Amino acid sequence: MKAMSFEDLRGKVCVITGGAGVLGSAMVKAMASVGMKIAIADINKETADKVAAEIAAEYHTDVIGVEANVLDKPSLENAKKEINEKLGEIHILVNGAGGNSPQATTKVEQITENDLDKLEDTFYGLAIEGFDKVYALNFKGTLLPTMVFTTDMLKNKKGVVLNISSMNSYKPLTKIPAYSAAKASVNNFTEWLSVHLAKVGIRVNAIAPGFFITHQNRFLVMDEKTGNYSPRGQKIVDNTPMGKFGQPEDLQGATLFLLSEISSFITGIVVPVDGGYSAFGGV
Repeated sequence: MKAMSFEDLRGKVCVITGGAGVLGSAMVKAMASVGMKIAIADINKETADKVAAEIAAEYHTDVIGVEANVLDKPSLENAKKEINEKLGEIHILVNGAGGNSPQATTKVEQITENDLDKLEDTFYGLAIEGFDKVYALNFKGTLLPTMVFTTDMLKNKKGVVLNISSMNSYKPLTKIPAYSAAKASVNNFTEWLSVHLAKVGIRVNAIAPGFFITHQNRFLVMDEKTGNYSPRGQKIVDNTPMGKFGQPEDLQGATLFLLSEISSFITGIVVPVDGGYSAFGGV
């Protein structure tokens, strides 16, 4: 039996959407640390270039920024052409693009009789365009990049797709119906696609982060004036057995495990990285 390592990942080309974000950049660092070549595909090329340059300098591997809109197939096809020219054939895809929006968030957790005169703060007041935007970003923004960036894997009959889901996919949080529904769809799509691609050598799995503070959810879990947790943020910590929010680095081990040949017989699963949240019944 060979010693377990991530050496098989050295030199592999990975595309990661959303790789310039808080969680995505931590995953890029993990991949760079084992010698992978990485393309950070982001709608904001300036940000992607900046993150890529910083990580490339720190880990001495090839990391590039590429402009790509995960909701626009021609944009993704142009990005793939550039990646193939600069880094080579794509071996791995990480679908990290996603996020929530205040437009798709209700102001109240549950409707009470006191809310019946102000339904604009409830489910009934959600802006459909905001709901559509969040759902599309998280679900369609996983489906379309997969259609485009896995074609090299198909040709080579070998590859890995890693989707980024959320613990909201299992137990939807109050206030965020679009995000929760989209991440539940990502779980289902992960299972479906893993079966669809299994016989051509492409594995498909997902990670479901628990609660991490990101740019998208900071407005919900932190009090901007005091810098402390909001009541919602404190409720999350109280219901996470480890008693804290996750750090971006907490995703790195699970990421490398699922990308490497160490997990070669694993496909179609969603791995919680949640500090025990999914195991806790609240009492």
